[in-house]
This record gives sequence, structure tokens and C-alpha cells, in this order.
Amino acid sequence: MRKTSPFKRFIFFSSSRWFSPGIGLKRWLVLLGLGTAVSSVAIVNLLFLLEQQAWLIGSISYWLTLQFLPSPWHIILPLLLGILLILGSLLQIGRALTAPFQTTGGSVAERIYEHSRQRRGPYIVAIGGGTGMPGLLRGLTDYTRNITAIVTVADDGGSSGRLRREFGLLPPGDFRNNIAALSRDEALMTQVLQYRFGAAVGENGRSELQGHAFGNLLLAALTGITGSFDEALLAAERVLALRGRVLPSTLADVVLAADIVLPDGTLQRVVGESKIPEVNGRIQHVYLQPDAVKAYPAALQAIFQADLIVMGPGSLYTSILPNLLVPDLAEALLHARAPKIYICNLATQPGETDNYTVADHVATLFQHIPTGCLDLVVANDNLSVPPNRGGGNTIYVQLTPPKALPMVTADLVDEARPWRHDGAKLAQLVMRLLS
Repeated sequence: MRKTSPFKRFIFFSSSRWFSPGIGLKRWLVLLGLGTAVSSVAIVNLLFLLEQQAWLIGSISYWLTLQFLPSPWHIILPLLLGILLILGSLLQIGRALTAPFQTTGGSVAERIYEHSRQRRGPYIVAIGGGTGMPGLLRGLTDYTRNITAIVTVADDGGSSGRLRREFGLLPPGDFRNNIAALSRDEALMTQVLQYRFGAAVGENGRSELQGHAFGNLLLAALTGITGSFDEALLAAERVLALRGRVLPSTLADVVLAADIVLPDGTLQRVVGESKIPEVNGRIQHVYLQPDAVKAYPAALQAIFQADLIVMGPGSLYTSILPNLLVPDLAEALLHARAPKIYICNLATQPGETDNYTVADHVATLFQHIPTGCLDLVVANDNLSVPPNRGGGNTIYVQLTPPKALPMVTADLVDEARPWRHDGAKLAQLVMRLLS
């Protein structure tokens, strides 16, 4: 392997990133220099004492005090040599301490700078679930590590539903999606956590693991080890080095129910989050069963400490509202000091928001929560991307403004998948609104 020259290593150490504001290095360098200067006074006094007591041979004193050089160099040369020795030793200490944590991407200075900048970023709370919110979280990690995702626990379909029924767990699916988005090596970790086991090779070709996502099984295993689902989330945060937190809106075992108006005009009560979109009708209202559940205390604390609260993007009835229907959580939003933003979906969702406009989304929210829980709505205004791009059939949400809420629009579409937000565009807009 090619070695780096000492000169290049010194240039690496003296990179401007090491001295960027807030990185926490300059103050310690100043303190180190001050300590070295104080120690140098003691060494000078020792030399004077030895010379006064005639314990130091004249020729040795002549060489130690640099009497053979012009007077200015008595100060300049020791000062330069001392600074080089201090910086060189600090470099080697830093390289030795950070060696176990080295990765292939970027320099140590760059990673420390980014960590410091993100650590000082704003406190942002995102409320939702499903597949919409991870894109926002992924984009926000470029700006801050102080992210809290509050996720619904009403999911009862697929792998999450099976684990919920068989082991009494809170449904892990939405947590898995957001954990993957906040993990440090996000690209690889997303593939690992989202990996689903296929059919077994055998006589019947059926496996108990078939259809399960690895991330769901990981959270189930951590729940068994730690004894509770919330402790499992904390353990996952440590194990996966998350750039934020993922919290449940409640620890209660809740079920989502909806009153749906059928095409013939009759009203039907549907119980089960996964069943609601399958009914061919218009959702009138959604409920939690039981309804008087307590919010998760850490989620309430995050709301009160937030600099910004974002709701969505995500399924209106089955991802966002199940969180807001927790009474304590809605009350906390009402009294939170942070601005509260609703990010409207790009596209209508079959079985939930067919033919909905932005105004319809906001009106639905206000049917379930007090108007004081929202301050602003954000919507996409780029409707020019072909709706069939990416193999889908996107029906864009039309930009009819809500009556009771200001609206901000911007180009937020992912042009490869026009039914989804572009995480980078969305995060950039959120940070601009916050500033």
C-alpha cells in the first residue's frame, strides 16, 4: 500500500475542516498550547537555577540556550520546533484513536466536521409512517442528527400483522422503514432490513419465514432480548448507529377503524388498517380502538423540545391520522411552541384519497384534530412529469388551497417515481422554511 509522506500528513492535519467553527478542536489546541507554555516557564527557570548554582557546564548551557544563533532565533526556532512537534504528536494520536472507526468515504476531518455540524442542527419531529416519511428523514440527515420520527402502531397487514398476532408485538414494519432511512450506511442497511425471505426449497415450498422482512425479525428478536418494544428501538438505535430516533406514538395495542360510505350510500364500519383501503367507498371518519390510550412519554417530550414539527408525507388515513388520534399527542401538538407543517401527498391514494385536492387533505385533518395543531401546508407544484413514468399511474393531488391554512408550493417530485417526494428537495424546503 502506498504510504503518505509526512508533509502530506501535515497538510491533511492542517486542513481547514479541523478549524471550522463548532468542531470543538480550536479551544483544546489553545489550552494545549497554554499548558505547554506554562511548562516551558518551569524548564527555563530550572536552567537558570542550574546555571546560578554552577551545576551546569558552560558549554552545555551555551548549546541548550542557543547562544550560537542570532538573538531573535533564540525565540523563533524553539517556538516553531515546539509547534511542529505538538501538531505531529496530535496527528499520530488522532490517527491511532480513529483507526478502528475509519471508513472508505471521506477524510477523518470531513466526517468530524459533518458530525459536529449535524449535532448542532435543529430538533425536528416527523409524524407519520408508511413509505412516505423515510424519504424525508433520509434528506434531513444531511442537515441534522436531532431527528425524531413518531410512527403509527396501527399496522396489521403483511409481515407486521403476522408478528403482531403471533408474538403480541407492536407492528414493526413502519419502524423498520424509518430505521433504515436513519441508519449510517443507509444504502446497505436498507437492503438488509428490507430483505424479505422467499419460499423454502422443499416438498411444499413453504417456509415459516416466507414474506417476513429481516428488519421485522430483528426488532422482534431485540424485543425478546430487552423485554419491551420501546427498549428494542433504543437497542436498534445503538446497534445501527442511527442519525436520529424512531419512537411509537403509543405503546398501546390499538386497532384502526373507519366509517366508510359505500357506493350505494350506506355507511359501513371497517375494522383493521389493512382492510380500510380495500373497501370501495369514501372514508368519512377514522377512529382508534380503544380510543383513550396514552401517548408514549418520549414522543411527547420530543414534541415539546422540537424546533419544527412535520406531519407526513404518508397515507392520510392510515399513517398520519392514527398518530394524531392519540389524545395526549394531539394535545401536545396544540400547545407545542414549534411551527407545525403538514406535507401533502403528491398523488391520490386509491381506496383512501381518490379525487382529493390539497384542500380536501387539510379539511380531513381538521375533522379529526383541532385547527391549532397545524400552521402551514406544503404541496408539490410540479405536475408536468408524465404520470406513467416509472411504471406507475400517478394521479396528482390538485393544488386547491385550503381555506384555513397558508400553503407553500415547490417542485418536490421524484421524477423517476412521480408518486413519491424527492427526499433531498423536500428536506431542502423544510430547512428553508425553518430558517
